[in-house]
Formats: sequence, structure tokens, C-alpha cells
Amino acid sequence: MKIIVCVKQVPDTSGKVAVNPDGTLNRASMQTITNPDDMNAVEAALKLKDATGCKVVVVTMGPPPAAGMLRELMAMGADEGVLVSAREFGGSDTYATSQILAAAISTIGVEEDDIVMCGRQAIDGDTAQVGPQIAEKLHLPQVTYAADIQKDGNTITVKRMLEDGYMTIKVKTPCLLTCIKELNEPRYMSIDGIYATYNKPLETFDYEKLKDHPLIDATTIGLKGSPTNIFKSFTPPQKGAGKMLEGAGKETCEELASILAAKHII
Repeated sequence: MKIIVCVKQVPDTSGKVAVNPDGTLNRASMQTITNPDDMNAVEAALKLKDATGCKVVVVTMGPPPAAGMLRELMAMGADEGVLVSAREFGGSDTYATSQILAAAISTIGVEEDDIVMCGRQAIDGDTAQVGPQIAEKLHLPQVTYAADIQKDGNTITVKRMLEDGYMTIKVKTPCLLTCIKELNEPRYMSIDGIYATYNKPLETFDYEKLKDHPLIDATTIGLKGSPTNIFKSFTPPQKGAGKMLEGAGKETCEELASILAAKHII
């Protein structure tokens, strides 16, 4: 049994966000982190590894520096890493990304007892589309918004979060699960894990490696092949400091009313 976890290196949106003229994020100018929901997916996989002894493979699509993120996840306990990286893949939207990742996962191999895991969504897009699209392309049953995962043989019992509660779903492997932050608290790297990671395999899948896969179509990958069109992308203007009103209740209310009236709000 193995668990393949899709992870993404994303811009740290708590810092300054820069946008290129073509509407894409200027990732080179921004600090990066591992997507938070993906960390929960990695932790879920590692917990199953602790319980069953299965293999955990982390996969990401991105530029060569994303290999450093994979090394960190292997230091947490993942067994192998796969970096999917090529200029032809750059600028892919969720549809194109799911094609490429599905081809990579298929190349790794999905067997009867295997699980594919993803974070619920990435903070740089918040679409929550890639995981379900991968499942569709690989013809895998999927359960999204996993808040608890239990394995019994080839049956996975998932507690799925809803807007007003939870539902319990049982699914047979192989399957795909998307994980939410409520699922767990990701562990830290250990000193032993950091040393061990340099003896773990980290493979790169480039365009030459995947181009002949049935899921790869050169006309539907990369920025030019992506069906999503971005009409405008911009950083919002900074808000000015708010005004504090101090004083007795009546006077403060009168001052507030006059301010709102001057702005034609009331």
C-alpha cells in the first residue's frame, strides 16, 4: 500500500503580493510556503503510515526550487518525492494542472490498496478544483472535506464536513481524499528525519517523461493551453486607518451620524 500526496508550494499571502502584466502572480518576488491544507494531507498520510507501515510519496508540480519543499516533507516522514517540472507546464490553470498531476500519479502507479490525498484547496487560488479533477481523470472515487480518516482493509471511512454538520462515507480503495485543517495538526521535522531525507529518492518528471502519456495534450497544458482566462488581477489598495470616536454616548452617536450623513450613507 502507498499513499500519494499532492502538495503545492504557494506564495505566503500574509506578505506583499505582486502581479505580472499577464495577470499571473509574480511568484519569484514572493516568499513561499507549503500550502496549509496540503500539510494536513501529508500528516494524514503519515498517521496511516505509522499505523500500517505503508509508503508515502509526495508529489508537486512547480519550478526546481520546489524540490526543497519536498525534502522538508520527506524530513517529516514521507518516503519519496516526485517533482513535476517543465517550462511547458508553467502557467497551467486547474484543468491543465490536474491533467499533468494525474499523468504523473498514473506514471507512479495507483494500485488496489492505494490512496491519493490532496489538501482541500490552495491559498493562492482557493478553487478546490484540482483534487476532484485528478480523481475524475484517474477514474477514482473521491471524498472531499475529510475531517477524519479511518482505514479497515481496503475500506476507508471518512467523516466529511458539511456546512451544518458532518456525514460519514465509506469508500473502497483506490480512492482520492481531500483534507481540511480540522483533520489534524501537522508534525514538525525531526533531526533524524532531516538527516534521513538525503538518502530518500527524489525524482523529477519533466515534459519528456510525461509527453507520451494519454492524459498529456500539448494544446491543453501550460498558460496558452489553459481554458481559464484571467481578465484582471490586481492587488487591492491599502485601507486607511480607521477613525476612533471617543466621548459620551450621545455626543459620540451624534458625531457618528454626522460622519455617515456626510458620506451619504444615511
